[in-house]
Amino acid sequence: MNNLKKFGSAVICSLTLMSCSKNDNPVANNVTLQFNNTFADQTIVLGGATSTTATVNTSAEGQVHHFSELKYVISNIRLIKADGTEFPYHVNDLDQGATVLDQSKLSTLAYVLTDIPSGDYKQIKFGLGIKQDINTLDQVKFPVFYATAGANDTEMMWEWGTGYRFTKIEGFYDTDNKTLSIHTGSTVEGSEGNYTQGVDAYRDIILDLSTHAIVGESSPVITIKADFDMLLSGKANTITLSTGTGMDDNATPNIHTAVQMLKFVNNLGGDGSSDVTGMFSVLNVAN
Repeated sequence: MNNLKKFGSAVICSLTLMSCSKNDNPVANNVTLQFNNTFADQTIVLGGATSTTATVNTSAEGQVHHFSELKYVISNIRLIKADGTEFPYHVNDLDQGATVLDQSKLSTLAYVLTDIPSGDYKQIKFGLGIKQDINTLDQVKFPVFYATAGANDTEMMWEWGTGYRFTKIEGFYDTDNKTLSIHTGSTVEGSEGNYTQGVDAYRDIILDLSTHAIVGESSPVITIKADFDMLLSGKANTITLSTGTGMDDNATPNIHTAVQMLKFVNNLGGDGSSDVTGMFSVLNVAN
């Protein structure tokens, strides 16, 4: 009798465990953001002034140009479920939730988000750049991101040391290969100890997913296109490059001309109101 009772209890426990196993939601999984930097539909190949392999683009104004360096920061990533629930991914932690995409290092173009809760996701939001409240060069609070951004081959910090560069583009334009050097990032006004916000170059990007990303048993890959044809031929501005140090010159140096920089910012990241996609679009979602 005791043996029958034990056997019966074991069967009940087994059935209970099987039932629970069937009803449990799939566990959390990873989501990979795969970035493809292009001129229109052509993936960008970098090159020097006289390169014969670099991808050459022609702007709406007819200026030929190509890049020797291409880097930008994404941060403040949020995934939106089908029911509208928003999952923020380390949005206040640059070490875990921000990265520098570098076209010369293909491994940086695939950014893996770990431990994403299981669910059906319809939209992604992320920042091009770093939002104002954490855009400071804080080596103590965010040592990993600080080291990455400050590395000699990255140089994603302003020389005057108050915040990070958001995009860094070096290259050449026109048939005589004049230098272009386009850096964007938020600026400050005033003097040390009494700075106020100048131009806010951070832009929030909002993209609908072409196919919902199903997280759980699978780990989706979301391929995002960044079309740098929009640098000069954007929705907000059609830009003609000119070299010099005047207020209307924009090719190099433009670190001191915030008005001209803002035109590039709005082309790449949108204006924050009527345009919330900028140069970005979703190419594919692979579940």
